[in-house]
Amino acid sequence: MNTFLRNIGIWLVIGLVMLMLFNLVGPRESDERKITFSEFISQIESGSVLEVSIRGSEVHGVSNTNGSFQTNVPNYPALFEILDRHQVRVRVEPTDQTNLFLAILNSWLPMILIIGIWLFFMRQVQGGGSRAMGFGKIRSRITNTEDNPIKFGDVQGIDESREELEEIVDFLKDPGKFERLGGEIPRGVLLMGEPGTGKTLLAKAIAGEAAVPFFSISGSDFVEMFVGVGASRVRDMFLQGKKHAPCIIFIDEIDAVGRSRGAGLGGGNDEREQTLNQLLVEMDGFEINEGIIVIAATNRPDVLDPALLRPGRFDRHVVVPAPDIKGRENILKTHSKNIELDKEVSLNTVARGTPGFTGADLANLVNEAALWAARQDKETVGSEDFEHARDKVMMGAERRSLLISDEEKETTAYHEVGHALVAASIEEVDPIHKVSIIPRGRALGVTMLLPEEDRHSHNKRALLGQIAMTMGGRAAEQLVFDRYTTGASDDLKRATELARKMVCQWGMSEKLGPLTYVEDAGHVFLGRDLQQHKEFSNESMRMIDEEVLKILSSSYERAKKILIKYREALESLAKTLIEQETIDGDCVHQVMQEYEPKTKKKTTVKTRKQKSK
Repeated sequence: MNTFLRNIGIWLVIGLVMLMLFNLVGPRESDERKITFSEFISQIESGSVLEVSIRGSEVHGVSNTNGSFQTNVPNYPALFEILDRHQVRVRVEPTDQTNLFLAILNSWLPMILIIGIWLFFMRQVQGGGSRAMGFGKIRSRITNTEDNPIKFGDVQGIDESREELEEIVDFLKDPGKFERLGGEIPRGVLLMGEPGTGKTLLAKAIAGEAAVPFFSISGSDFVEMFVGVGASRVRDMFLQGKKHAPCIIFIDEIDAVGRSRGAGLGGGNDEREQTLNQLLVEMDGFEINEGIIVIAATNRPDVLDPALLRPGRFDRHVVVPAPDIKGRENILKTHSKNIELDKEVSLNTVARGTPGFTGADLANLVNEAALWAARQDKETVGSEDFEHARDKVMMGAERRSLLISDEEKETTAYHEVGHALVAASIEEVDPIHKVSIIPRGRALGVTMLLPEEDRHSHNKRALLGQIAMTMGGRAAEQLVFDRYTTGASDDLKRATELARKMVCQWGMSEKLGPLTYVEDAGHVFLGRDLQQHKEFSNESMRMIDEEVLKILSSSYERAKKILIKYREALESLAKTLIEQETIDGDCVHQVMQEYEPKTKKKTTVKTRKQKSK
């Protein structure tokens, strides 16, 4: 706000100065009529001129016919004689001395104003730095030792990644320990991981543990509209690093400047490539950057230039994954230190219910739970608050104000119950947590599954079970109403993607065999080849489509058979869901047991219920 007011004040001052100068040196309008010298003589002889004022060669006079007039007089000695003969009053005024300052100001004023405005804009473009021409100066944020309280103890959930970087800390604390044995510390460390996994936090923890200055800058800060600015800023960054060595230089989102050079749609970017070349030279050039360790973070390592990843530059690649269940529990404990929790709150249970959450997601979860508890005027944060926060983070906020007709509500209820019944009948599908027809986000209803453990791979049976569960909603609509709605569009999309991956990527088609049918040429805007090279025939493409359709059709029929078997349970659960709007997994299993067909044993449902608990 202060910067905004300051800029407004500067522009007001500039406007006032320009107005004053214009009034000072600008042309003045006059109501005097300009006449020729011959007309002036004629009017004198006719007796119409009453009085004149002579200032150098300029004559200003008053006539009884034309009023005020003005003319220029040449060297005419007889003028005074004519004026005296016709009794014209004459007043001679001294000639004005030329103001040298005003003359210079009048001639140079436009150029001065243009230069001043250009310098002002350049200062704004450069972030308001003290030097208007400091284009090549880096705007890195330096964090000194005393200003960085983050340690390795503050980084939870990524223990393996943290242990791999402890060697960097040992080198910064005691370089001679490694130099005695002839070892060289890695010059650069590349942190790779999804957004929110803690890459930046890990880099700050390294600087905090090593007690060295920490320079942080974004990759996008290097490239400007001016040619050569990026390379100059890279040089300035390493120059500052040498002055504060030993230190850590952290480049966030390095893919903004480190993308592959060369081809791509539109060709290469010369300015960006010059910046990248300078970075390569500084990291592995003739000059030795002793005590400088470059740490970069990215969530797109696939687009980085190979020269940047080779040994001698970023020679250590550290993957920062999403935390497992133990890591999620530790992260929840870290973010819950300043929150008053109920005694019955189990962070382990919360961690089990948040598979795939990153550190940033868990921090947001804890904050949402605390905000919801405060909104309810509670003294502590309970399990139900975490439940509400998890649903909000995973599925979106409730939209109870959305007006839904009774027909849409009924269709949504049968759709979601169809998902739930199919999921509860297939052992390989994760247990049901809750079913709701309260609109959340862009969905009118949701069936939430709760995995019992983190899974890193899936077998064919589990994948087919997931596809069948996804088809359960569409099958229920067709079975009950004998029609299809657009509510199953997202289900069909996810099922088709999963089936195509099974055929093309994972080799789970008996007909096509253990081959990969993937065209992975990369994005053309990221420096990849524009032309894709097809590595399989049109006949193979036709067979792929047939196999995908076969998987989807068989999964749909499987889901339909399950719903026909539990048709009474489908009707009962749909009515309950319409009344209550939300039911849990236990309710689904109880109704399935109640309406279990007499010819079949109940062991599957009982086992499923026990598994969900």
